[in-house]
Amino acid sequence: MKKACYPGSFDPLSNGHLDIIKRASKIFDEVYVVVSKNIHKNSAFTPLERKEMILACVKDLKNVKVDIYDGLIVKYCKEKQIDVLIRGVRNIQDYEDEFNLFQFNKDIEPSVETFLMLPTTRNQIVSSSAIRELVHFDQDISNYVPHQLVKVINDRIKNKE
Repeated sequence: MKKACYPGSFDPLSNGHLDIIKRASKIFDEVYVVVSKNIHKNSAFTPLERKEMILACVKDLKNVKVDIYDGLIVKYCKEKQIDVLIRGVRNIQDYEDEFNLFQFNKDIEPSVETFLMLPTTRNQIVSSSAIRELVHFDQDISNYVPHQLVKVINDRIKNKE
């Protein structure tokens, strides 16, 4: 059985994230979507809230599991016997970041391979920070996030200001 891990802060979950989850679920036997901590970001949602949002959006994908982990993601992969780490790459900056991260991950846990996935055309510009900024300026985010999350994202981000 081939297992993969797709980690991220998912703050909030975007259509780009969901697209990668759906596509990965067709390639791997099990996909673990892992809400992880980004020490460089102030989160709008708690890890549990992010997990619940993801679960609401992947409930029809029977081979997708959602988890929360606060440590190094390659350690999570080792604990769960996961061979593949999925990373989404939208642009050259993402590639450079992932290239550097790959080197560290390979040094820490050589058995885990990194699998880069490119976004579909309409998701190339989507990022969680852009979504939060659009909400801040009262713009419609329905093209960028799963429909069932539009209200909760708008409400939370507007109320945090």
